[in-house]
Amino acid sequence: QGILNLGTTENKLCFDLIEERLTRPDMNYLEPNLFQYSDTQGIRSFREEIAKFLTDYARAAEALNPEHITVMNGCCAVFATLSTVLCDPGDGYLIPAPYYGGINSKTWLYGGIQPVHVPLFSEVTDEESHPFQLTVEKLEAALQRAKKQGIRVRALILINPHNPLGDIYPAQLLRECLEFAHRYELHVIMDEIYMLSVYDDTTFTSVLSLDCLPDPERTHFMWGFSKDFGMSGIRVGVLYTRNHEIQKAVNQLAVFHSCPGPVQHVLSQFLRDRDWLDNVFFPTNKKRLKEAQNILVDGLADVGIPVLKSSGGLYVWADFRKFLRSQTFEAELELWQKLLDEKLLISPGKAFYCYEPGWFRLVFSDSVDKILLCKWVFHIYTAEPVTNNTSSTADALCNPEKNSSGKPSDTPEKDSS
Repeated sequence: QGILNLGTTENKLCFDLIEERLTRPDMNYLEPNLFQYSDTQGIRSFREEIAKFLTDYARAAEALNPEHITVMNGCCAVFATLSTVLCDPGDGYLIPAPYYGGINSKTWLYGGIQPVHVPLFSEVTDEESHPFQLTVEKLEAALQRAKKQGIRVRALILINPHNPLGDIYPAQLLRECLEFAHRYELHVIMDEIYMLSVYDDTTFTSVLSLDCLPDPERTHFMWGFSKDFGMSGIRVGVLYTRNHEIQKAVNQLAVFHSCPGPVQHVLSQFLRDRDWLDNVFFPTNKKRLKEAQNILVDGLADVGIPVLKSSGGLYVWADFRKFLRSQTFEAELELWQKLLDEKLLISPGKAFYCYEPGWFRLVFSDSVDKILLCKWVFHIYTAEPVTNNTSSTADALCNPEKNSSGKPSDTPEKDSS
């Protein structure tokens, strides 16, 4: 009776907890100022709660200043306004590919700036430890290619934990990327919207936790309530920047992207209830994410589909290459359409500007019942593997010291959805 959607990154696993918390008396408190025009930067008391929350949960090196915070109606608005302020039309920003493709429209609509891909591949070279690994050398190569093409690169965008890979940047790599950006006077936009959606024992390092940033005036942090709190419909994103001039310019645009006063009040109550966050919501959310991820990964393994090892986010990055008729993006689209015809929606790699056909992102944070239905669809309808010259083995993905194949057969088009 409809489409089984494993494509939209929404966390629906803990709505019961949120619903219960919303029924408590402190959520029903209303006062006149919540219904009046408020500071377009965000209500001061709300920004104070955000500053305290991020200081603690991002393990910030120093207490965050509420005056450096701007609240907007979603991280899409943060991307749009920040890109407009940082760049001129025609400028470029470096971004490792694959990546969340929605960034393109957000940065283009207002700012008219273009992505400069840093291609990542599944093949593991001698200098790398795992597939799709980012290195400073790859950043350097992409920057030099852009210069030869006459593109002025003004910023570097990093998503951590990564979407769609589910990868978490080690602290050392994070520092190296920041040093690289500093050398070339690039702004760094750190998108950490999945910061608390980490379900393994992997240590997550927020950029806020690093002391002695190479270029604090050009380092800008983003976070929101959509993923970590399972509130994608509440539409609240956060920008933290120490650069006064940039924040002043962003605030001129924030008037078009403000959040309702009652919403800010409700979210303040969530943030200040540390007992509920620490003992109920976050541990339960982490447990349910891990259980759901295990069910999906095991189900994919049953039909011979390996996934990239991941520790964060609401999805897995799965290798369907051996099910392609040929190693092309046309064949990837055919497989995507075949699954959609059987009422299963997953996201093809081309939507994330992946340079290798055959990779798909599957979201596991909806419900266990839907994951089990997904497993059934794969068992019944997935085509038999076809013979091709691309090796795609679970060993290659789960044991990074072994090479996994994956030279790109062609390049993604400039725009895809």
